[in-house]
Amino acid sequence: MRRRSFVAALVASAAAPRIARAHHGWRWTEGAEFTLEGVIREVRLGNPHGILTVEAADKAMWVVELGQPWRHAEAGLPEAELMPGVAITLEGHRSADPDELRMKAERVILAGVTYDLYPDRS
Repeated sequence: MRRRSFVAALVASAAAPRIARAHHGWRWTEGAEFTLEGVIREVRLGNPHGILTVEAADKAMWVVELGQPWRHAEAGLPEAELMPGVAITLEGHRSADPDELRMKAERVILAGVTYDLYPDRS
């Protein structure tokens, strides 16, 4: 019975639209480090990871993927401070597609304090 459930899950996963699965992990990002400074405009926290919409100085709106809630807790990131109107600096990796204003954050900097969401990444 367990084997059938596992096989069914694999088949369902393979049948899922590619776009729905593609954004998890880091493959969609550039290898180079990227820094974004701006103001938080929207916040969605929770699983599978948090999402911020950040307005940069040039008025471009960026979608920023954060970590899972447990990563925020381990990094000491106070989620209550992630609110619209808050100035933020994010370090990580932007999308490999230059037309896509999206990044995966490794570090969040609020009021001069750095929260390292992925300390195992360089």
